Amino acid sequence: MDVIVQKYGGSSVATPEKILKVADTLIKKKNEGKDVVVVVSAMGDTTDDLIKLSSAVSSNPNKREMDVLLSTGEMVSASLLSMALINKGYDAVSYTAYQIQIKTSGGHGKSLIEDIDVTRVKESLEEGKIVVVAGFQGINEECDITTLGRGGSDTSAVALAVKLNGKCEIYTDVDGIYSCDPRKYKDAKKLDVIDYEEMLELASLGAQVMNSRSVELAEKYGIEVYVGLSCSDIKGTVIRGIKNMNLESKPVTGIATSDDDVAITIKNLNSDINILCELFEKIGEKKINIDMISQTTPINGMVNVSFTVPKGEFKDAMLIVKDYVSEKSITIDENITKFSLVGIGMKSTSGVAAKLFRIFNDAEIDVKMITTSEIRITCAIKQEDKVKALHMAAKEFNL
Repeated sequence: MDVIVQKYGGSSVATPEKILKVADTLIKKKNEGKDVVVVVSAMGDTTDDLIKLSSAVSSNPNKREMDVLLSTGEMVSASLLSMALINKGYDAVSYTAYQIQIKTSGGHGKSLIEDIDVTRVKESLEEGKIVVVAGFQGINEECDITTLGRGGSDTSAVALAVKLNGKCEIYTDVDGIYSCDPRKYKDAKKLDVIDYEEMLELASLGAQVMNSRSVELAEKYGIEVYVGLSCSDIKGTVIRGIKNMNLESKPVTGIATSDDDVAITIKNLNSDINILCELFEKIGEKKINIDMISQTTPINGMVNVSFTVPKGEFKDAMLIVKDYVSEKSITIDENITKFSLVGIGMKSTSGVAAKLFRIFNDAEIDVKMITTSEIRITCAIKQEDKVKALHMAAKEFNL
């Protein structure tokens, strides 16, 4: 089989007219002799609308039932696209996660794909059908519907490409991956190629073009992923492993920003490492992701510890923190932006951090927290400083 797996985001299937346009694109690919599998997201703002709908009946919706509700959006898109293809004279079939056994693990709202039974998909392809799959969803060990988190349809597409040994193409409302968000910095440069590691960092740090889990899967199984503008001939970006760095390559490939975290600071916590370990273990048991962490030097056996958690999991994290310290010892900072420089060139280039901190110093931008890796520098800054920091860093590093 010469299989190609294409994914179309919510903006690409937002209206019946757009769905018909996607159908024409798929037919063109089918006529080129390809076996076509397409993964679709929910139409337009459907997911957001469903979330609002849930809040109208519950102040704290049950997570299992939320997954049942949210999974319906992709089913609508899949069935409509399949209908459109059939109406145009091409055999097509839509499948939900249950029908092709997209098996998942992990918590509701952020589950992970463990395996997919592609038997029915292969049978349908052998029958000459275009296969349309509802993205974003899976089935856990209890046979409950789960969802993969924001951008989860990307992961559905990459996972299917892995199982079918096919190519993967992600189509969205942008014409590729940029060095930084072109909506925030108009001179941002589009990248022809980006390394898996760089894309994984950018995706996990707030760049919304790709889901981080999908990039992780692509890297693990060596699947090249093309990201481009839906129903367009404009050249996009390829995500793949880059074995040989060009000597002239820039140390920084991109900038990502995110306003989706809250910083929690615990003052005067006992410096006993076992206490901090237990606290973070309990937060981890609730599937809450802790990102940035900083700690002061112990004074009289006490420390101040700061860490960030996603805004959507802040309340659950606070319930755990309050078991360890009084409320007056806790400071909350919602006014933070995670500002990150990413580039595999940092592995062999010195002075990147110095340049960044010089920029912040000249612009009088306060840095609240810092974390680093071989290819990343992330700083927590005030949200009002985000645009200024982005413009200055982009110019400095020629992004």
